[in-house]
Amino acid sequence: MYCLLKKILFCNKTGKNIVLHMRYTIHKEGYTVLLGTMVFLIVVNYAAEWLYPNLANYLLFIKGLSVFCFLFVLAFFRIPTKRLFTKDDNEVVAPADGKIVAIEVVEEPEYFKDKRIQVSIFMSPANVHVNRVPIPGRVEYTKYHPGNYLVAWHPKSSEKNERYTTVIKNKDGDLEVMVRQIAGKVARKISNYVDEGEQVIQGMEFGFIKFGSRVDIFLPLDADIKVDLKQKVKGGHTILAELL
Repeated sequence: MYCLLKKILFCNKTGKNIVLHMRYTIHKEGYTVLLGTMVFLIVVNYAAEWLYPNLANYLLFIKGLSVFCFLFVLAFFRIPTKRLFTKDDNEVVAPADGKIVAIEVVEEPEYFKDKRIQVSIFMSPANVHVNRVPIPGRVEYTKYHPGNYLVAWHPKSSEKNERYTTVIKNKDGDLEVMVRQIAGKVARKISNYVDEGEQVIQGMEFGFIKFGSRVDIFLPLDADIKVDLKQKVKGGHTILAELL
């Protein structure tokens, strides 16, 4: 947790002055949650002081725990201010931060209805949860599916869990890539910001999943995969594959 918070705020001390260099901003999805968390923690602290006015150590513990909880939620909704980049339009960038948990050929029944290479990225609560467009082009298909809340790494979570499917056709119009946002055991809200027919830029934000989950990307069978199992990837930065 300390390392995570250190990444969010880098302190440069000069004499008595402390300059905070923000390496991250806070996502709009977090405003309401942060406000609610703050109000709840303030109420808890006032209630503790009213009920146990003479237990100084206990009250100090409650205050410290409250600060930790708020900073953890704050860290969850961070967005890196780093610039996104790729080499060319044929490269597919990771749609999310996390760890590669699956690279396999599967039958995709929802849209393609044929075999595709599925690359799955597991997002832990410590990861950035912004989802980014993997290739530039046009949004051909979007659909929300209600479902269960199996753990995100469960093999059936891609088909059984609550999920949001987005298909993007490349600029040349000859290749399509599917991205599937999947809710996990803890994640209970998937946000998707793009519509069918919309032109999208590679690396732009297209969605957000709250509190840990998984993102699957489905690629053509001849795609040249550039990542390995258990590799950590960065959304908008890591090259997952090259479209041939």
